[in-house]
Amino acid sequence: MAAPEPDPERAPGTGSTPRTTADTGNTPGSAPDPAPGPEPLTVPSMSAGPDFVLRPWEMSDLPLIREASLDPYIPLITTIPAPYSEAAAEAFVRRQWERAATGAGYPFAIVRSRDRRPVGAIGLWLRELPEGRASLGYWLTDLARGQGVARAALRTVTGWALRDLGVPRLQLYIEPWNTASARIAEDIGFRREGLLRGWQQVGDERRDMAVYALLNSDGPMDGRAVTAH
Repeated sequence: MAAPEPDPERAPGTGSTPRTTADTGNTPGSAPDPAPGPEPLTVPSMSAGPDFVLRPWEMSDLPLIREASLDPYIPLITTIPAPYSEAAAEAFVRRQWERAATGAGYPFAIVRSRDRRPVGAIGLWLRELPEGRASLGYWLTDLARGQGVARAALRTVTGWALRDLGVPRLQLYIEPWNTASARIAEDIGFRREGLLRGWQQVGDERRDMAVYALLNSDGPMDGRAVTAH
């Protein structure tokens, strides 16, 4: 799993471009009009190969949240509620909708095609897009690991972000022990650029993160995302 950094759930106030005020020529003594904030985003549905689909979060995804809440790691890097409650799970889904509505990014549920069962999540976060950067993060429940799910989802969102959205630079943050996620990132074309010491709060401690990046100028990659109809 790649840590969802920057994650507006774990980093309050960093999920979208700050709203600022500007001198708009208002009459003296009147409050200036706020500058326009980020545009709302529409999260598409996309095929991630023959076996998986990426789609917006739904309230029907509560069983996935319950399963993720039992994982020892997922609640540490997200706001998946642990212990689980239906009210907290519904609030989690609403937060994903709010992220898109405020322009913070694109949160996807990863769904198995054959039975429409959700098995994980992946997100593209746009906090630093004004500087030409965006970040990716994902997690999978134990049932879905080791089946190529992460590779298919990451390849799909990466290709879509670079080509369709024209993002100049994509970043992943991966804990050094997580060799499986590092291998997936490198297979897709991400390059390890260094180690960020004490970069992210995970549970009750600061953790190092290895940073991986892929540039729009790095060349073609396979697995172009296909928008589902």
